[in-house]
Amino acid sequence: MADLSEKPIGVFDSGIGGLTVMRALMEHLPGENFVYLGDTARLPYGTKSADTVTRYAVQCANAVGAHDIKLLVVACNTASAVAIGALNKTLGDTPVLGVIEPGADAAIAAAPKGKIAVIATESTVAGGAYMRAIAERNPSASIVQKPCPLFVALAEEGLTDGDIPERVARHYLEPLLAMPSTPECLVLGCTHYPALANMIARVVGPEMKLVDSAETTARAAKQLLSDRKLQRQSEPLPPRFLATDAPDRFARVGEIFLGRKIDARDVELVDL
Repeated sequence: MADLSEKPIGVFDSGIGGLTVMRALMEHLPGENFVYLGDTARLPYGTKSADTVTRYAVQCANAVGAHDIKLLVVACNTASAVAIGALNKTLGDTPVLGVIEPGADAAIAAAPKGKIAVIATESTVAGGAYMRAIAERNPSASIVQKPCPLFVALAEEGLTDGDIPERVARHYLEPLLAMPSTPECLVLGCTHYPALANMIARVVGPEMKLVDSAETTARAAKQLLSDRKLQRQSEPLPPRFLATDAPDRFARVGEIFLGRKIDARDVELVDL
């Protein structure tokens, strides 16, 4: 019988931003093998309908699942918000972990008084997944949401600091700072946003904690694998990268998110 622990972990996102989640996964699970798919031909997911996002997510899950994975991590807040049920049906016995629930846990921990702000894509905000997940954990929490769609484009272009992203950040975030009851924490409800974290932190100031679901998701993945006795402990293989468009650009910009060199020759172009 094959050793299930030797199977890789699959990760997918609408583009490159999910590499922030994969970076955390690789740090928390250094013995694991990974397959990452960035659906770069069809990003962003955040402005698309729930039905379209679900259809895309199922296609991504099937492509990653073809690599005989033991766990699928949905490193996309939009897909996590609308498609987890469909993905569970698609993958059957293979566990599926999204980023919304771990992000909500982290938000509750960062906001003792329950004053929480969530910034995300238009689709994630409209779906209200973070609001529901946070309210389930703390029914008395005060939650405000703000769509910040241009952050995705800035991150994908590698414009993570300087005058342009700061002006965009002030446009989005200064209304939150002007609220009568300033939020205690700001949930970065899109996996692209951590690339802009330093600049966002400067705009909101040190009093507002930034919550990145990547770390919490990685810890949740580690716990899940441990509970199922599926952790791999030996030397890992290099991660496999799949992209639906522009492998060269995926490698160049992806380094910002992953924190390590990506060779464009190691990025496989796939057609969904």
